[in-house]
This record gives sequence, structure tokens and C-alpha cells, in this order.
Amino acid sequence: MENLVKLTIDGINVEVPAGTTVLEAAKKAGIKIPTLCYLKDINQIGACRMCVVDTGARAFGAACVLPVSNGMNVKTNTPKLRDARRVNLELLLSNHDKKCLSCARNQKCELQQMCIDLGVEDTDTFKGKMNEYEIDDLSPSIVRNNNKCILCRRCVAACINTQAVGVIGPVNRGFKTQIKSAWGQSLNDVACINCGQCIAACPTGALYEKDSTKEVWDMLANPDYITVVQPAPAVRAALGEEFGMPIGTSVTGKLAAALRRLGFTKVFDVDWGADLTIMEEGTELLGRLKNGGVLPMITSCSPGWIKFCETYYPEFIPNLSSCKSPHEMEGAMIKSYWAEREGIDPHKIRVISVMPCTAKKFEAKRPELGHDGMADVDAVITTRELAHMIKQAGIDFLNLPDEDFDNVLGESSGAGTIFGATGGVMEAALRTVYEVVTGKTLDPVEFHEVRGIKGVKEAAVKVGDLTVNVAVAHGTANAAKLLDSIKNGEKTYQFIEVMACPGGCVTGGGQPIVDAQTRLEIDPKAVRAKALYDEDAGKPIRKSHENPSVKAAYDNYLGSPNSHKAHELLHTTYTARAKYSK
Repeated sequence: MENLVKLTIDGINVEVPAGTTVLEAAKKAGIKIPTLCYLKDINQIGACRMCVVDTGARAFGAACVLPVSNGMNVKTNTPKLRDARRVNLELLLSNHDKKCLSCARNQKCELQQMCIDLGVEDTDTFKGKMNEYEIDDLSPSIVRNNNKCILCRRCVAACINTQAVGVIGPVNRGFKTQIKSAWGQSLNDVACINCGQCIAACPTGALYEKDSTKEVWDMLANPDYITVVQPAPAVRAALGEEFGMPIGTSVTGKLAAALRRLGFTKVFDVDWGADLTIMEEGTELLGRLKNGGVLPMITSCSPGWIKFCETYYPEFIPNLSSCKSPHEMEGAMIKSYWAEREGIDPHKIRVISVMPCTAKKFEAKRPELGHDGMADVDAVITTRELAHMIKQAGIDFLNLPDEDFDNVLGESSGAGTIFGATGGVMEAALRTVYEVVTGKTLDPVEFHEVRGIKGVKEAAVKVGDLTVNVAVAHGTANAAKLLDSIKNGEKTYQFIEVMACPGGCVTGGGQPIVDAQTRLEIDPKAVRAKALYDEDAGKPIRKSHENPSVKAAYDNYLGSPNSHKAHELLHTTYTARAKYSK
């Protein structure tokens, strides 16, 4: 029987399991305690002291790390507590760059919101010397501005605990403390995997994506360019949040309409590229199973995962599928198949991808991803950047009518849509592999064993006479555990899906920011994934190999999956990378 603890919070009787923190108990009682350094499941260190409460002890305690006890009488909102929080906040502001209007997180900043909530208007109460730091903008994906940093360490916890990368941490002491990489190096010169989970964790504007919107605006304004845009599956499950819609609202039709109004020549859909990826990847898997290829085969859709593997587990490079990621595949097809079909010089085409992912910015610059002197994708903007462009253009997003993507490379199956959620690539592949191997119709098409937000999911899937042992991992810390279990001989699989970000692309580093207080109530991983699964369930076609426009691409251009032409355009190689540059 569960051991329960009884306590009182602001006069309300609360009963919670032993080991519960005061912050969690207060949430159960419907009482909001302000937090800043706390981030559910990621960072619980009691450093900022914004969540202090009065339990009658000699000193106030940090609610985020203070365990409940029987008979505890907690006060969360006394004059002394409010004064203590304001003083702590004013001290943070004394060494903070307060140029809010030009900050990437203006109106989406937890520090700014706390000033409003606590009525802190005089930000110069403790005016004095301030540290000044150079902005690190050398990475193709992430900008670090320590002048905005409040030393909450949420980014450090995300990098170390969630991602098992650990390329940033606190250095120096006292007033000189800052979050940096080893030897003061740029993020571009350390083993950062560009995933952007540090951005998603940051409560201020100390970390943000490298802005590519000006580059895209310039392409749109150039009359010599044919501008083609392609949004990823996960974008449609989150973009609406930037316009006040509830988390997990699908905005597929409005997304297509907004992109068209921004002036793009063609609006295609990366879901089509996802269906194409399944054809190539599924065929590759069957080939390895039949011909004694390197197993387990591991998916290659997530560029953060790919860079993690190249850097920290290079011995698994032969296990990686040679398939490019869906938007890179589609970019290659736009500049070959579609260009030939339309009689357009591919060198005049500019492909812009809208991604939930900051690592895609790094990926697009990889020299392996291109042909005939052209990059497959010319620019990548995040979901947040697209929202900014829509607002800059004065588009009334909420009142846009639903529109379809352009045909040829815009038609997709439900399998392509679920690529944005952890387990989605695996499920999409299994739907196709099952029917290709057995020649039978799969009904129902769902593989619930690989769904959900458990860190590592396993299943033994019966495909005809063949049993395929599969695993799904999301967050590279979970991927590391999975790979270690294989290296140690503890586990054996034939097929593995890995996504760098927790929850998959739906909570990628380029998605709308979800603040810490909201995360106490809602898990964006689960809610956004549900939007994609619901869209899949409503699609008339739910298997990649049944997508008629993908079939046409093979019939009229590629020949067959894994053909010589397909390998030239849709497959790539990987590179072992050094962990340190010094």
C-alpha cells in the first residue's frame, strides 16, 4: 500500500505519496508556486530561490527540492515570501542584459513574465558592475548569448541528462560564473549535436536558433529563383501554438495556406518525402535481412542522432541506414524529378525546409547532401522562424482557410505524417514491410507497441514467417543506453529507430517554446504526437507504398527502390567525428 503524507498548504489539506516535493503537492492543491530554474523531469536543483516557501523553519526552503513530511504546514504567499522573491529576481536582473524588445524571447521569456507576475518594475535596484560576454554565433544551428543567461542550469541539465552530450557547463566562480564549453570554445568547435534541446530548456534569450529568415526573404524577393517550400510533419502539430492555439492543435490546412501567402512558388510536403524514405529504408532493411547485411539497421532521419552516432558511437556507423532524411530526399527529388518534369533549370530552384529541428540547419550544410554542385536543401527555418515570418507578413493565420499542398510532391499517407513522433518511423516502416513480405493486407495498421513516450520501447513483430526484434529510443541519452546494451551483448535487434529529441520531432529544438509552468500541466511530447496520430487515422491512405504520387515517381523516374538512380539521389554516407578539437 502506498505510503501517504498529510500536510497543509495555505490552509488546504493535502495528501500525497511520500517523496513528493512541496512544489508537486502545491500543484495538486491548485496552488501555483513561481519557478525559474526548475524544469520538470530535467532540472530540480533549487538554485534560483524563486520557489521559496515558509514551513516554520529558520530559513525559507526551495519547494522544488523540499520533500513533504507529515504535519507540515506550508505557506507560499506571505509578505516576507513575496519580498524575498522580488529581491532574488532583482539580483538576477542586476547582471542581465535587459534589451527585451530586441530579444529572441521577447514576450515568451519566463524571466520577463516573472517580473510582471511579481510586480518588479525597477530593474536597477542593485545597479552596479555587469559582466559582458561576446555572443557565440559560429554554430550553424545555435546562438549563445551569455549576457541573457541567469545561470539556472536548465540547458546544462538538458545537454547532460537528457542528451548525454554534456558540452556545456558552469565555469569560474561567484560573480564570474558563466555557462560555457570546455576551454572557452564555441559550440561550433565542440561535440555539440545541434539538437537545440538547450534552447527548449532555456527560460530566457540566452540560447536561440541561428536566424535564417532574412536569407529566405531574400530568396522570395529574387525574381530569378523558383522558391519551393516543404514543411516537416511535426510542424503542423505545433505551429498553431505561436498564434495562441492550444498545444496539440493540428493546423495542416492553415500551414499550406500561410506558406502560399508568403509567396513561395510551390508548397510541397515533407510527408511525401517520408513516404519515399519508407520505400527506400524498408527495401534496405529487407535486403540486409535476406543478404546478411549489417544488423541491427538503425534509422537515419534525425540529424542530431546521426551526429551523436558519428561522434560518440562511430562503431555503429555501418549500422546506420544509408537513406537521407525525408526533407533531404525530397529536396533532391525537387531538383531532379520535379525540375525535369516541369522543364525548369534546377540551378534556379531554391528549396526551403520548415523544420521542428535546429540540427537540420547543420544537416543542410553537409557536403554529402547534394548533387551536380547543388545542395539538396538551400535553407532551413524552424517552426518558430516560420511563425515570425507569418507575423512579419501581416498574415491573419487564425482566419486562414484550409488549403491543400501542391500535387506531385505534396500527396502523402498517414504513415508519412507520424514520422514526427517517436516510434512513427518504425510504425510506418512496419506497415510497408509487413505487406511487402507477406503479400497480405495489414488490418489494423497500428503498431501500438512502438507508440508512447517511454524512453526505450521494444517489440517482437511477426512478419510472415519472420520475427523482427525492434526497438525505439528517443533522446540521445536513451539511445546511448540502447547502444551500450547491444555492445554488451545484452540485447539483439534487427531494426532500431532513434530520434535525437525527447518525444521525437514534435518536441524538437525548433518547436514553439513551452514554459516550465505549462510543462507541469501538459506533456507536449504526448499531446503533439496525438495530433499526428489523429491525422494519420483520418487519412484515406495510411501506408507509404500506397501513395500514388510516390508510385509515379518510381514508375516514371527512379525505377525501383534502392535502384542505382535512387542511390545516387536518395542515399548518403556518414563520417566519424572527433569528440574534441583540442
